[in-house]
Amino acid sequence: MEMRRTPILGMWGSYRTRHQAAFEESRYSLRVFLKDRLALLGVCLILATIIVAVAAPWIAPYPDQGRGASNVKERLEAPSRAHPFGTDASGRDVLSRVIFGARIPLMISSVVVAAVLIIGVPLGGIAGYIGGWIDELVMRITDIFLAFPALILAMALVAFLGPSLRNVAIALVITWWPWYTRLVRGMAVSLRQRPYVLAARTMGVSQWTIIRRHVLPNALGPVVVQVSLDVGTVILEVAGLSFIGLGARPPQPEWGLMVSEGREYILSEWWISTFPGLAIFLLVLACNLVGDGLRDVLDPRTKR
Repeated sequence: MEMRRTPILGMWGSYRTRHQAAFEESRYSLRVFLKDRLALLGVCLILATIIVAVAAPWIAPYPDQGRGASNVKERLEAPSRAHPFGTDASGRDVLSRVIFGARIPLMISSVVVAAVLIIGVPLGGIAGYIGGWIDELVMRITDIFLAFPALILAMALVAFLGPSLRNVAIALVITWWPWYTRLVRGMAVSLRQRPYVLAARTMGVSQWTIIRRHVLPNALGPVVVQVSLDVGTVILEVAGLSFIGLGARPPQPEWGLMVSEGREYILSEWWISTFPGLAIFLLVLACNLVGDGLRDVLDPRTKR
């Protein structure tokens, strides 16, 4: 047994020695993040939202109504023991709708952020490191998209493609990837003059290998910070597009759509819009708190 464990322990020790600086930096960053109580509060709120979204069919008081089934006999009932968040104009339990509605912002924001990273980060790294006509082409296309306000462009694209959550996600990806391309491109321009990049180039390492192994990994810090701050904005834009009728379609349990459906009853049946609005507020607040915490940890300009 000792003969089998010793080589493994030796390999681990060698790996740890070579990467001691990275281990120490990670431990320091984790300690800094754990000391940020607001960031931890944001993490707890996000985890709670994920748990609620996953367990929605089991924890929602009225799962069928949460999915969209009507119950006109109990329409517009005030909050009570049977319906803690009241019911809407179709008699559906608002609490169940809010619980099921947690799935949509999490799903859309994850898809949008993942697609934006897949498109924007490699393009920015290639443009910034290689330069020349490739840089000019990528950045001029980027400038065309950045010339339009992101929300207005997204509205126009959804109006052209047709109102749906899928088209909202497509529109947000189209309007958001240039921001990450520009961010990573700026990082790549500065990184290509670093000593370790110049050494790799001198040794004959290919451009694509340098971009993959040296440029993109070292540009991820600001990207992670930007992503953490942008997730809340994505959630707000999805809710806003659904509010004006360009996103989710009835009877989908989307928070922005629920706020829109309750706006004509806001002075009398206030609970229809209030509770989904509070859900949007808490989730966006949680994303911003986590984003601020990650910025303090990962952004070198904020480190003391």
